[in-house]
Amino acid sequence: MGTAASVSAHPVRSALILALCGFAILSVGDALVKTMAGQWPATAVATLRYTAGAVGLAIVVGFREGRSGFRVPLPWLQLGRGAGVALATICFFLGVMAMPLADATAVQFTSPIITALLAPLVLGERTRPATWVATLLAFSGVLVVLRPNVMALGAVAFFPLAAAVGMSVLVMLNRKAAGAASPIAMQFLAAMMASPILIAATIGLALTGDPAFHVPEPPLSVVVKCLIIAFTATVAHLLIYAATIRASAAVVAPMTYVQLLVAALLGWILFGAALDLSTLGGAALIVAAGLWLWRAQKPKEVPEGE
Repeated sequence: MGTAASVSAHPVRSALILALCGFAILSVGDALVKTMAGQWPATAVATLRYTAGAVGLAIVVGFREGRSGFRVPLPWLQLGRGAGVALATICFFLGVMAMPLADATAVQFTSPIITALLAPLVLGERTRPATWVATLLAFSGVLVVLRPNVMALGAVAFFPLAAAVGMSVLVMLNRKAAGAASPIAMQFLAAMMASPILIAATIGLALTGDPAFHVPEPPLSVVVKCLIIAFTATVAHLLIYAATIRASAAVVAPMTYVQLLVAALLGWILFGAALDLSTLGGAALIVAAGLWLWRAQKPKEVPEGE
């Protein structure tokens, strides 16, 4: 019986590791996005990133699964995943280009709160008390990092907040669509569905005449960076998807807080945004939340003979 309990806990612990790695890799791509501020609009960057990702994934799926890999199970659910990805990507890129990297990342960390609140309604999952404690502790760390408060950032703060909603939708629908196709095919479907939405948004915003959304011919460096982001983000989302099919959405979501730690480090190294006591204090709370959640998922000792 002790062995059975240990085995049943392994998928949850492996899910936490996969999610942690995936979210960390996302921060590397976010730093690259910030380096393109002023060179190309965020809408176009998001579109090129996902279009390139969709093409690359299509090639991989074709080689690995043939024509069967391109079927679209649960089409409305896949469209919802694509819409969530599109919303999260375009809004977060807008936020990253307008705000400090760590601040934009921190605001997006309302996503686990949104997921924890909606998962019981959308997925019918039971949110464990340990998950609530870890989520609230980590969110407290985000508030410390955002000194003095989100409102000081103005309307710009709503971009990563909207991205948080999109990421929450993606996490929950990933769980709901688990098993509908292979992990790599699911990543392709999300990119395929997101690409036309992003293209339409880029064209529509460009037609408004706002200079911020004007799409000139991109420099070669921008194209190369977008391709790198497409690759790293695809790997990251694949890891996150793999995590969500091993554990509940509410358990996986708090692992996104590792992004703040990586974003703060990259912001310091690449953009000169030095860490201060508030950032370090908030990061400590976030790490404590991750350790709390990890501890809560460890298998309990089972007395021999039971």
